[in-house]
Amino acid sequence: MAVYALGDAVPTIDPTAYVHPEATVIGAVTIGPESTVWPAAVLRGDYGTITIGARTSIQDGTVVHTTAESPTVIGDDCTVGHLAHLEGCIVEDGALVGSGSIVLHRVRIGRGSLVGAGAVVVGGTQVPPGSRAFGVPAKVVAGNDSTGQVLAASFYVTNGRRYRQDLRRLD
Repeated sequence: MAVYALGDAVPTIDPTAYVHPEATVIGAVTIGPESTVWPAAVLRGDYGTITIGARTSIQDGTVVHTTAESPTVIGDDCTVGHLAHLEGCIVEDGALVGSGSIVLHRVRIGRGSLVGAGAVVVGGTQVPPGSRAFGVPAKVVAGNDSTGQVLAASFYVTNGRRYRQDLRRLD
């Protein structure tokens, strides 16, 4: 994995987390226990901090950035889908951010909420706990059963263990 300090900002990665060798982690980034960061994901904590909770999956090609004014915080038991972009936002525990979605500055995605694939959640939007956000720009809709989201997050914990043990490069 490509892990870089930037000046005095040094990533902190829990030893039980799995960060794929082709992921990039830079600067003020904390990755919690049993979390996974998959190929081509970039977590760049250069202007502020990024905190990834426990058992959270950051999927392939995702970009997580931050701003000096707004840290990026992703809670426990979250899944951030492939090719998503999160910047200066808060994603509470048990939320799912769909593939290809964009979550911008000062957004708060509530506990157990779902951001649909391809959605753009514009700056300052509040997605209440247990809600859904769909579309461009995202519109918030009440009601979401997050049971499947927590199961998805636990799948990636198991998959991270498998990769830590069994992944081997062949070239």
